[in-house]
Amino acid sequence: MIKCIIIEDEPLALKQIKGYIQQLDFLSLEHSFSNAIEPIQFLKNKEIDVIFLDIEMEGLTGIEFLKSVRPDTQVILTTAYDQYALDAFDLDVTDYLLKPISFERFLKAVNKVRFPHNFKEPKRKETPEALFVRTNYKLQRVDFKDILYIEGKREYLRIYTGKESLMTLMSFRKLMDSLPDGFIRVHNSYVVAISKIDSIENGEIIIGRKHIRISKNYSKKVKEELKERGMML
Repeated sequence: MIKCIIIEDEPLALKQIKGYIQQLDFLSLEHSFSNAIEPIQFLKNKEIDVIFLDIEMEGLTGIEFLKSVRPDTQVILTTAYDQYALDAFDLDVTDYLLKPISFERFLKAVNKVRFPHNFKEPKRKETPEALFVRTNYKLQRVDFKDILYIEGKREYLRIYTGKESLMTLMSFRKLMDSLPDGFIRVHNSYVVAISKIDSIENGEIIIGRKHIRISKNYSKKVKEELKERGMML
């Protein structure tokens, strides 16, 4: 069951989206909100898979609200204004629905949440050597061999290399699709380069002077990955 909430201040649009959700037995509507302020506290105590989020709202806009959303939560933007399409692309949301929303288009959007692998672009056969990230109004090349670890900061990521750190607007979901073999997620907020690990002590990965806690959710996966590589007995 996919748990979802609606953040929508337009009554007719809210009614329409609720009706669509009720028609799909794999969606569970946990709550609906008429503003973007109340759900911030709600999401601190409740795990949600997808948010249907209106952009144009008083007080706090949908774009501003996105800063408080966990990187692994999928967001489907809803709006009556097509000029936000570029913002939606840059923010790496799951989909962008233009009002009035047809049921066919709504179903296509939620199927991206339900069957994410069906909507991914095929991976290139060659292994890429670098990633270009947008930072300081330019595209900066980052060689994978130079990356030590990557830290998530809400909707931003900070990439640490041996020489510098770069802040970029990208979700962990998009990042993991871009990284080659050799990187592993060890925490909701951290991805590390396996080859750069100096030691593992008391549930922490140590890279240089940096100590990164391995969370319980990723502990088993980290151990299995290292054993498969022959790096842990």
